[in-house]
Parts: sequence; structure tokens; C-alpha cells
Amino acid sequence: MSSGLVVALSGGVGGAKLALGLSRVLPPEELLIVANTGDDFEHLGLSICPDIDTLTYVLAGLDNPVTGWGRRDETWSFMETITALGGEDWFRLGDRDLALHVERTKRLGAGQSLSQITGDVCRQLGVGPRVLPMSDDRVRTRVRSDSGWIDFQDYFVRQQCRPVVQELAFTGAADARPQPDVMAALSGGNVRAVVICPSNPFISIEPILAVPGMRAAIEKCGAPVVAVSPIIGGRAIKGPTAKMMQELGLAVSSATVAERYGALLDGYVVDAADSGDIRTKVHVAPTLMTTLEEREALARTVLDFADSLT
Repeated sequence: MSSGLVVALSGGVGGAKLALGLSRVLPPEELLIVANTGDDFEHLGLSICPDIDTLTYVLAGLDNPVTGWGRRDETWSFMETITALGGEDWFRLGDRDLALHVERTKRLGAGQSLSQITGDVCRQLGVGPRVLPMSDDRVRTRVRSDSGWIDFQDYFVRQQCRPVVQELAFTGAADARPQPDVMAALSGGNVRAVVICPSNPFISIEPILAVPGMRAAIEKCGAPVVAVSPIIGGRAIKGPTAKMMQELGLAVSSATVAERYGALLDGYVVDAADSGDIRTKVHVAPTLMTTLEEREALARTVLDFADSLT
């Protein structure tokens, strides 16, 4: 097996499964996970980073295996009290999870960067690989629905993905600076592979690629770029990916996702049900990850495939 740094681009629940698999088969110093921050928002006066937090909890072994988000063994006294007071309770924050948001908000207010805070939290929780935001600058995903523009979490959580998606925008992305350690890693000449985890391409991966310089740095890093399809048999395993594709007038298929990434890809891992009519080089493997063993197996498959493309 080759050595060198693996840079993984990831959103939340779906991407975190492969990120965990990669963390189990690689030494921690050989894995860097770049997290989407387009989902971030402010709620109840707190700075919430859903994808960073999901990745952190999954890698620390603290994630809720039932919901896929939040912490396991959670309690809900805070939310129960907010509800009793007539406050906003559409975005549920568990008592254990709440501590992270309070600490992050305090430290951001004191002038610390999101990267510094994320790194410290990961170390405190025993996470080995580095987890970095795509940028320390504010980027916010917005959804234009049939009733106008709304914030992503309004669409995703409060309205449960019911609005029809007509357009997506990443507010602030054009002026955002890519996270400097990510850029340094990509230009350092020691990248083994760039892995695009099976996250929603529209709302998890494209915000990362929208940060100026990020796509170009990936293209120039000298390592193969391999994506894992989030589609199996014409269906999304998690989240609103398929619904979004239909509403944007796109065929729900692995081929459509590959076309979305375009020339960025050197290779593409798809399930056996989705191997037809894809222009980039394809490796067929089981991509449904319901067990830890399946996460590890897919991680090894992706790395071996990437090595074969070098």
C-alpha cells in the first residue's frame, strides 16, 4: 500500500461513514478531512456547525447510531424547557451537544478561528486525523424554492426538505479564503489521493469546491481524485440528494453525479447497480455502509483504486 497524505472532502452523515472507514485503515497523520461549512448557521445565539460536528462525533465514537447526527446517550432537558418557554425548538440541540456549541460560540467571540477551535475539540475528544473547515470565513448555503430564497437549515430541518429546489447559492463563497493548512497540504507534493466522500454533491461538496482556489489546488496536487457515488440503484442512501436532482431537472443516477464533478475526477467508485454510462474510469464495489466492517472495506477499496490510478 502506498503512503502519503489522503485528503477527504466530506459533508455530514453519509460522508462521515467513509471518513470513519479511512480513519480506521490509515495512520492519523496520513488523513486530512476537509469539512463543508455551508450548512453552518446561528441559532439561539449559538454558532452551529452540523457537518464538522457530525464528523467529530463519528470519529470520536460519540455519534448517535440511530439518528446519524448528534451525540449518543443524549438528554433533552434544554429543548424541553425551550419548548415550555415558547422558544424556537425546530432545530433540536441535545444537552451534551449544546456544550460544544456554547464553547465554540464563546471562543469565536474571543477571536479564535473555526480551524483552531475544531482542532482543539478533536484533540480533547481523542480524534486522531485532522478535521479542518473548508474556510474560516463565513459561507452559507441558500436555497431558492418555489416560495423564494431561504437559509439551508430552514429548508433542511424546519421545513423537512418540502420546498421545491430551483437553485442553490453559496453566499460568501466568492470572498472566502480557503483554509490555509488545506492549501498547504494540497501543494506539499505528498498527497496520495483526494477522496470525495459519498456526500450530497450539491450541498456538501460543491460548497467546498466553490471556495476560490480549492478546485484548482485539488487539480494541481498531482494525486488521483476519486469520488464515491452517493447514489445506489437510482436512489440516495441518505438525505435529499435524489429529490434535489429531480427538482433541478437532473436524472437521479451515479452518472449525473460524475458529470457534476466533471474533469476533476480521475476515478469513480460506484455500486454494481450503477456502473453504466459513466465517462470517467469506474471501479465497481459495494458502497452501502451499514457496518463498521463495510466502512473499512470501502475505504480500502477506494485507496487501492486510487493507487492504481497513480
